[in-house]
Amino acid sequence: MAYKSIYKPKNPEKYNGNIDNIVCRSSWERKVCIYLDENNNVIQWGSEELYIPYFSPIDNKWHKYYPDFLAKIKDNSNNIKKYILEVKPHKQTIQPKERKNKRTYLNEMKTFTINTCKWEATEKFCDEHGWIFKLLTEKDIFR
Repeated sequence: MAYKSIYKPKNPEKYNGNIDNIVCRSSWERKVCIYLDENNNVIQWGSEELYIPYFSPIDNKWHKYYPDFLAKIKDNSNNIKKYILEVKPHKQTIQPKERKNKRTYLNEMKTFTINTCKWEATEKFCDEHGWIFKLLTEKDIFR
């Protein structure tokens, strides 16, 4: 997924952050930008505008995690809910199966472990602030 582009919103008044630096690191993220920008129920959104500290057991250090998107969205009952949205390939959201190529397996396990730590920290943050965390994969974006 070697893809990177700058997104220019059609509704800049909805964007919360640096409007000149909305980076899409994948075509999937670009699709989410378009959705957030053009959907009338989205009141406000931002991309990588907040960080959440998380502890990694890989190096035993604290790191900063910048979730892909923040959004304030009006639901069908006109209630406004705050979301943190993360876009990842489905294969990075499930524990890898052991394989013959140990290097590949170890890299996949490292990615999965770090992602899990990030998402656990994000779930905790959302619980504490009354927000909702949604992990989006290609299965969500392309249905």
